[in-house]
Parts: sequence; structure tokens; C-alpha cells
Amino acid sequence: MAKGIVLASGSAHRRDLLKCAGVDFTVDPSDLDERALEAPMMSSGAGPDDIASVLAEAKAANVAERHPGEIVIGADQTLSLGDEVLHKPADMEEARRTLLKLSGRTHQLNTAVVLCEEGNVVWRHLSVASLTMRKLEPAFIGRYLARVGQKALTSVGAYQIEGLGVQLMDKIEGDFFTIVGLPLLPLLAELRARRNRRLEERG
Repeated sequence: MAKGIVLASGSAHRRDLLKCAGVDFTVDPSDLDERALEAPMMSSGAGPDDIASVLAEAKAANVAERHPGEIVIGADQTLSLGDEVLHKPADMEEARRTLLKLSGRTHQLNTAVVLCEEGNVVWRHLSVASLTMRKLEPAFIGRYLARVGQKALTSVGAYQIEGLGVQLMDKIEGDFFTIVGLPLLPLLAELRARRNRRLEERG
């Protein structure tokens, strides 16, 4: 019998990516306080890639407790600008400040995904994409935010690359799925490999 797959995320982008890829799964978002988990890592000097990996594992393990016998997918993404780690803007003013800070500079999106079974992480992957934003005038940022509205508050950089956010970019290096928040190709490859191993074991 195939093991059920659970996505430990409330992200509509991650849900839609898996759905469009034909993966049969259910959704059960983690209820962990991510910022509380992140704070001690930040103070100890952990890098943005380490933070993404630890949070992805923590979310998957948290949800796996409620789903024994199933495969739980955990994912997390951090945005790093030099030594600074940015978070989703709390309001439109913070979104404006975020875009001003990113304007004309290169930042990284660090995206981690893990698989967890019975509370144990059985597979992990980290992908990094680099994005260089055009030099944006304050008036342009104001018009952009007025047009996208509350969507600006749903992503860490106050943009969605699959929508109007691509207009903000000058250069992109990295995988599209990493930018959206789920390194889909390696994840699908691992899910297929695990399914094939189970079929072989059953003979």
C-alpha cells in the first residue's frame, strides 16, 4: 500500500506546484512559531541556508507527529541580502522599505525541502537562487504596491516572480521552483525513487 503524502505548509504556491505535478497529497500546515525558532539561530550566527534547513525539518517533524506512517514534506525559504535575513513584510509600509532595500542589489533565496517519516528526516535538499533587482524609483515602488495590493505581504521579498514581480528584476540565476519556494525537481525525483523502492520490496 502506498504511503500517504502530507504537505506541512499552508503556502498556496507550494500546494499548487505539487497539484500541477500530479502528486496526490493532503495539506496540514505546521503550527510552529518560526520566528521563535529562528531567533536563537540568528544570535548564534547561523547562516540563512542553515536557518531554512532547520525550519523545514522542524515543520516536517512537527506535522509528522500527527501523521504516523505517512511521508511529510517540510519546506522553508529565507531571503538573504548580504549578512541580513529578511522576512515577509507585516504591512505595506514594510513592503515598501523591503523593496527600497533590495533595489539595485543582488539577494539570495535559500529554499530547503525535507521528507520526514515517523519523526525522522529521511531526505533533505537545499537550493539557492540569486536575483538582482533593477534600480527602482520610490514612485515606481508605490505604483507597483498599489497594483499588487496585499499579495506583496505573502512573500519574503514583497514580490511574486511568477507575476508582476518579474518586472522588478534585472537578472535571475537559479531554478524557478527554488524562487517560488519548493525545489520541485529533486523532490519529485526522490518521491519517485522511494515509490520504486517500495514496489521492488513488494516484489
